[in-house]
Amino acid sequence: MIETPKPAVKRASKGSIDRDIALSEVEMEKRLSFVNAWEESEKTKAQNKAQKKLSAIAAWENSKIASVEANLRKIEATFEKLKADYREKMNNKAALIHKQAEEKRAMIEARLKEDFIKIEEMAAKYRATGDPPKKQRFRCF
Repeated sequence: MIETPKPAVKRASKGSIDRDIALSEVEMEKRLSFVNAWEESEKTKAQNKAQKKLSAIAAWENSKIASVEANLRKIEATFEKLKADYREKMNNKAALIHKQAEEKRAMIEARLKEDFIKIEEMAAKYRATGDPPKKQRFRCF
């Protein structure tokens, strides 16, 4: 077996070894603090990015809900207008029916008055002649 040469170790004094150990510990702490700072920075960035996306989703949701509600109000307004139009048409029909009924009542009352006049004329004729009526000559209504 071939032995590999070992690097020459510098033998230093005890104070210099303590100083090197202290410096290496300081260097290690410095690296760890940079790593911790980087980690916190990256976590904050990730959290900010997620928060930004969440607020974008909330804004999107709010705009879509507002759009749906606006469409609903538009449809409700259309239905209210249609309802008002139909109500007006039905009221007009009811008024027309009422008018036609009044005209029919007026015609019946006019016919009744005419019949009463005819009856009175015939009764006067029968009284004048003294003959009783033989048959009823009126039409029934």
